[in-house]
Amino acid sequence: MATIEQARLALAPKPQRAGPQPIGPEPILELKDVAKSFRSHGKSTPVLTGVDLAVGKGEVVALVGPSGAGKTTLFHIVAGLLAADAGSASFNGQRLPLVETHRGREGMSLVFQDPFTALSAHMRVREAVREPLRIKRRNHNWQQKVRQSLEAVGLAPTEVYLDRYPGQLSGGQRQRVAIARAIVTEPSLLLADEPTSMLDVSAGVSVLNLFRSLAALGMAVLLTIHDLASACYVADRLVILAGGSVAEEGKPAAILANPQQGITSRLVAAARAVGLD
Repeated sequence: MATIEQARLALAPKPQRAGPQPIGPEPILELKDVAKSFRSHGKSTPVLTGVDLAVGKGEVVALVGPSGAGKTTLFHIVAGLLAADAGSASFNGQRLPLVETHRGREGMSLVFQDPFTALSAHMRVREAVREPLRIKRRNHNWQQKVRQSLEAVGLAPTEVYLDRYPGQLSGGQRQRVAIARAIVTEPSLLLADEPTSMLDVSAGVSVLNLFRSLAALGMAVLLTIHDLASACYVADRLVILAGGSVAEEGKPAAILANPQQGITSRLVAAARAVGLD
């Protein structure tokens, strides 16, 4: 995978889409027949029912769907924050246990929805970005790696940000620090859960551009997103979830031109109503 230094050099205000790379027989991440139910008041409610999903190197895949479709549940299962009831998975060619564990996920990094709680209020930026390196005992040359990671997400010159606390940053800057923290270990897969939902439009577009820059250099990106317009802007491939299963999947242009399912048609109509063409 490309280094953080290469990502920094490639970062541009609006990267040109190179087009999706085809998924080979062994994608970076592959899920098969993943199912999950939750029990409440003695009743079991299915949330995911037999979901298949694949993400390839250098590809941005967006999980799209209405509230309750199962996007975040699937995200948490991939991240090892939640156990699946059934199904199988592989990551980087190795079996991925679908239980609550970090095992097998050393090559993944996470970006969460809320940039205001993702970072400790008591850690300076340099400490927050360094922490994954410290946890993984990769302390060699950490200062350079922290600077390169911040530069890769567009926080330059780094001296302006290194000694700031999160309270001294805007929401967009906080989310960029959270992404810098996620990529400092140079993961092969970046997981982002609704990463722009709490940002203003300008900051959100900037973050989406950053994901495209990282993917252009070989990093796989899987994100959940409720807004179809934003998903079409950033993703090589859309996976539409509805009622706990994959309703439709394909390239954004193909789905916009000819949605096959009712849920997809409704999402497209809503997106067009706010200006998606």
